[in-house]
Amino acid sequence: MEKIGIGLSCSSKSIVTGELVYIQTIEDVINLFDKASGKICIVEDAGITTLSPILSDLIGTVCTKGSAGSHLAIISREFNLPCIMGIKFSIKDISSLTGRMGKIMHDGEDKGILYLLD
Repeated sequence: MEKIGIGLSCSSKSIVTGELVYIQTIEDVINLFDKASGKICIVEDAGITTLSPILSDLIGTVCTKGSAGSHLAIISREFNLPCIMGIKFSIKDISSLTGRMGKIMHDGEDKGILYLLD
């Protein structure tokens, strides 16, 4: 298990494991319509409008920007989804995470940690 990012834990303190998916476009979301269940989505902007059609199927959200007051963080709390906002990755190519297994954990306080499992 390799720690690949840390940010602000903004929602459920549940520990979840699932397939990582890097979302860049609306087409990426459309491609997940029937297969979003169990996924952890990574976005670079607090794109709740983009993620809203699949949000109820996800098990976690990760965003490179934003704070606890961001729309994605608020909606993730409403859905009781683990959410990391303002994550700083230790890897350069976020897109390389798509299809790999990840785990969202928290440090018991306000830090959210993303681990790569494979």
